[in-house]
Amino acid sequence: MMDGIQIRECTTIDEFDSCIRLQREVFGLPELEISPRRHLIVSRQAGGWTLGAFVADELVGFVHHLAAVHRDTIFGYSHMMAVARDYQNKGVGAQLKWSQRERAVNEGRNFIKWTWDPMQARNAYFNLNRLGVTVRSYAANFYGTDYSTSPLPEGMPPPGIDSDRLFAEWQLQSPRVTKLAQGATPSIDLPAARTIQIPADWTRLCAQDPRAAREEQLRVRAEFQNAFAGGLLCAGFHRAVDQPRYLLYEVES
Repeated sequence: MMDGIQIRECTTIDEFDSCIRLQREVFGLPELEISPRRHLIVSRQAGGWTLGAFVADELVGFVHHLAAVHRDTIFGYSHMMAVARDYQNKGVGAQLKWSQRERAVNEGRNFIKWTWDPMQARNAYFNLNRLGVTVRSYAANFYGTDYSTSPLPEGMPPPGIDSDRLFAEWQLQSPRVTKLAQGATPSIDLPAARTIQIPADWTRLCAQDPRAAREEQLRVRAEFQNAFAGGLLCAGFHRAVDQPRYLLYEVES
């Protein structure tokens, strides 16, 4: 974990405005897609919250947590997380997520849900291996076909690439997640029943050959949908340089 980082809730207008500035820097989305100050304020009044990572008074990262309901169950929905470029790959995201878990557990919650792009290997490794989420559902073109400004921000697909997403299921007090929260090394002893390989450099493939990128996305989509239809559970990721791949397992009955 990075020293000098303080995690605390964003509560002031200036802090929410800093979240908006960070969205612009990190996501590179059109203004229409930026979550505005009013959204952050209203969601807080409705039971959600935004945790910020601060260096002194400077916001260098945040995670926005919504209150969600399914039938009679109240749980958390993690809408977005952003870390300033100068602080990425330094453990700030992990500090935010584990702080999010701690607060949710203290509020009596056991479950948080969110999505990520299945073609992003770094996110897959972080979510599956470091946080211990599991995945059992896949959404095709969840947010609609992506569009972008010019030049393309790093990691953003070109126009015409569908916004497919995997749904992370974070069981906050499962034995695996509890061990990871205590600093255990991530591992799964069982052999994978199936693997799903993704491109080694998705961003470069999108930029150099959008048609090939689209074909790869359709392949990965079909493989995940078939695996989940067959009852498999995604619970790990192998971060090989040349052949990164998801690890899927039989669900114990």
